[in-house]
Amino acid sequence: MDISVVIPLYNEAESLPELEAWISRVMQANGFSYEIIFINDGSTDNSWDVIQALRQRNPNVRGVKFRRNYGKSPGLQCGFARTRGDVVITMDADLQDSPDEIPELYRMVREEGYDLVSGWKQKRYDPILSKNLPSKLFNATARKLSGIPNLHDFNCGLKAYRSEVVKNIEIYNDMHRYIPYMAKVAGFSRIGEKVVQHQARKYGTSKFGLSRFVNGYLDLITLWFTSTFGRKPMHFFGLGGSLMFLVGFIALAVVLISKLVHITSGTPAPLVTDRPYFFIALTAMVIGTQLFLTGFLAELFARQSQDRNDYKIEEEL
Repeated sequence: MDISVVIPLYNEAESLPELEAWISRVMQANGFSYEIIFINDGSTDNSWDVIQALRQRNPNVRGVKFRRNYGKSPGLQCGFARTRGDVVITMDADLQDSPDEIPELYRMVREEGYDLVSGWKQKRYDPILSKNLPSKLFNATARKLSGIPNLHDFNCGLKAYRSEVVKNIEIYNDMHRYIPYMAKVAGFSRIGEKVVQHQARKYGTSKFGLSRFVNGYLDLITLWFTSTFGRKPMHFFGLGGSLMFLVGFIALAVVLISKLVHITSGTPAPLVTDRPYFFIALTAMVIGTQLFLTGFLAELFARQSQDRNDYKIEEEL
């Protein structure tokens, strides 16, 4: 099979028939063999009834129904596990992503050898203050921390992947924003970008609020930390704890030496406990010790992980 299209959705019953017809028209015009996998993320409208009706009309349509709303990342993860196509396309169900982009995305993966191609909504039909400006700041931070400087829109739902990519990454919580970063960590470094058409929402309302930007930054920090220090936490906590303990120890030594100098010279000196530097030094030493022990315990847990030696082998002779 050429293409699998994975579409997570929540209360998008009105747009589904038009989206399915549009995708099918593009696939047939280009001679692609395909499947459309709708992931119904606990919708409270009649989205599932619509998916069932589309399935009866088009055998290329498949559907997964969650018992409740879990979020976009679990939807994508379940969809990826069920794909059979050589190239996997993801898009949103609100008709803001154009299926006309699929042939070129497919070509870039198959002919140009990209592991992943992310869409870039260069011209957006979203509110400037509530979406566009926060999105630019968010993407700038993601580019810096991820080390993928050529991507302008990490959160674009329209993406294309080699099948091997989606089978070797695990998406959880709200990590769908960072799939390119997760693919890079998994060893898929050929990541490209394509400017795609962004259309104004035709039906319904957006399901994401401003909280996604706060959660997005927290998820980015978590992903950066786990990908960098997940297998070697002692390198982070142990180094930081050792440096803090050393600074505190030196500061304490300076305070004590200063006291001894006053005593040996017979000059009056304030009590050590009257000097704030003494308590600052002790606090630094205690925090440094705690960080070091945290790294030590985290290292023990990391060594007990079942996937500690799970290395992704691409080819073997």
